[in-house]
Amino acid sequence: QVQLVESGGGLVQPGGSLRLSCVASGFTFSTAMMRWYRQAPGKEREQVAFISFTGARTEYPDAVQGRFTISRDNEKNTVYLQLNSLKLEDTAIYYCNARLYDGSGGTYWGQGTQVTVSS
Repeated sequence: QVQLVESGGGLVQPGGSLRLSCVASGFTFSTAMMRWYRQAPGKEREQVAFISFTGARTEYPDAVQGRFTISRDNEKNTVYLQLNSLKLEDTAIYYCNARLYDGSGGTYWGQGTQVTVSS
């Protein structure tokens, strides 16, 4: 079955960096557009990064533009999110999301990884 497993979260000081990973299985990774979302306590889940099938196109909201970088390795079935210049307001659970374009049309979520930015 489809699985998305995130890792790499943790506690970091303001201005620090983290690299999140999401390993996918159970589907053909190159047929999925991948996204990272986050959800802070008491807030709605929001998208923070998008990457196309080959990685040629990426998109970010203004809140993280220039600080976060999404990438993917289709050979390793993995999508990454590099978080730099972290701020207190980046504290959230970060989720990996896959939308399949292989005919099944499924959308899948990982279990999330906690990122806490604190001094």
